[in-house]
Amino acid sequence: MLGLFGPRPAQQMERFRGRYTGRSLIVHQGFTGDWLEELLKQPGGGGHFRIDSRPLPRRRPSPVEWLVQTHILALGLPLPLFLDVREEAILIRHLKRGEHTVHPSEIAWFLEELDTRHHARLVFAEDGGLNVHTGLPVDDNEALSMLEHLGL
Repeated sequence: MLGLFGPRPAQQMERFRGRYTGRSLIVHQGFTGDWLEELLKQPGGGGHFRIDSRPLPRRRPSPVEWLVQTHILALGLPLPLFLDVREEAILIRHLKRGEHTVHPSEIAWFLEELDTRHHARLVFAEDGGLNVHTGLPVDDNEALSMLEHLGL
């Protein structure tokens, strides 16, 4: 059913989950320098959906635009963000270290440790909402799996 301003939140969430479960997204507000070009050079780098979080002048946002504008940006994490959409939850890790965006090659290391090292876990609720669980502090964004592989 459509409400006055489009689908209800539970319907938007259902549509989002139907489209993005099992996929990864990078939420951003544009890329600086050659970051996107470097991302596309990485194994699997072109497989991440890239979602610009700046609001578009539309009356009815798509389900992913709605999710980003309503739930993801409200977390206040630095952009860009990496989202791993799973059956039961969305795991989120920001891609900043200090004032700089990490090199796209580090995403593979983040993926390796995402189950235990994420900044937020958004668990899907039965009512179509999300239960937010915080994880790593915002200023902790080292790729520990990379350091372990390098023996550091």
